Amino acid sequence: MKKTIKKCPRVLAIVIVSLISFVPFYYTLTMSTHSTDEIMLGVSAIPGKYLLTNISTALNDTFWVAFKNSLIVSLLSMTGSVLISLMAGYGLVVYQFRLKRVIYNFVLLTMMVPSVLGIIGYMQEMRVLHLSGTLIPLILIWLPSGFGVFWITQYLQNSLQMELVESARIDGCNEFMIFAKIVMPCIKPAIISLCLLLFLWSWNSYLLPLVMINKADNYTIPLYIQSLGNEHKKDIAAQITGLLISIVPLIAAFAIFSKDFIRGLTEGAVKG
Repeated sequence: MKKTIKKCPRVLAIVIVSLISFVPFYYTLTMSTHSTDEIMLGVSAIPGKYLLTNISTALNDTFWVAFKNSLIVSLLSMTGSVLISLMAGYGLVVYQFRLKRVIYNFVLLTMMVPSVLGIIGYMQEMRVLHLSGTLIPLILIWLPSGFGVFWITQYLQNSLQMELVESARIDGCNEFMIFAKIVMPCIKPAIISLCLLLFLWSWNSYLLPLVMINKADNYTIPLYIQSLGNEHKKDIAAQITGLLISIVPLIAAFAIFSKDFIRGLTEGAVKG
């Protein structure tokens, strides 16, 4: 009984914080049921009657093209970035070579420089390579992830036992087998956490697609949502509805892999 009483304030605090956090999401849901004119008059907590109209406006043929583009970009960006981060982190932890510390410090340095500063140079580079206006620049920019290399390196330093690597080498395993059969299973939570974060960042990316994409056929979800409406007036209600629909894949991914995601973050925080 005493333990239950002691837990009550903690549970109550969690419930209050959860409700406060849910309020903006609830208002977004209710705004998606109103028309743009009603939203401009003021935000209402009572649902309206324009939900089906907004869904019909948001879910046109262009939406599914943008959804497909975002899915392709996010999946390829996530896969490529995670693989490169894994290999780079494995090399920095397992092998001993000159300038190892310099390379690692350079990786950390890249995390301190805002990515916006290099966007003009990146645009010029893509233009020289004749890749402007395609989805390829949206994928390439995520492949060399300084955060990903740092994340995997820190996790490997505290989770990978070098004795396992040495034993595998003695047993005749090559480096690829060690990497795939021993290293990757040891850091599964870290891999899943990094996958979810990179997928989220790539899916929500707006600035780079805005400056690189100039055709509606290559729009991603953020660009499509921004374009809803006409030249005289933005359809805010349809934009909010499209925004809600676009986060469904993110919610599903986090719901499926939530345990591994939380485990990866907590283990990384404690051990790193």
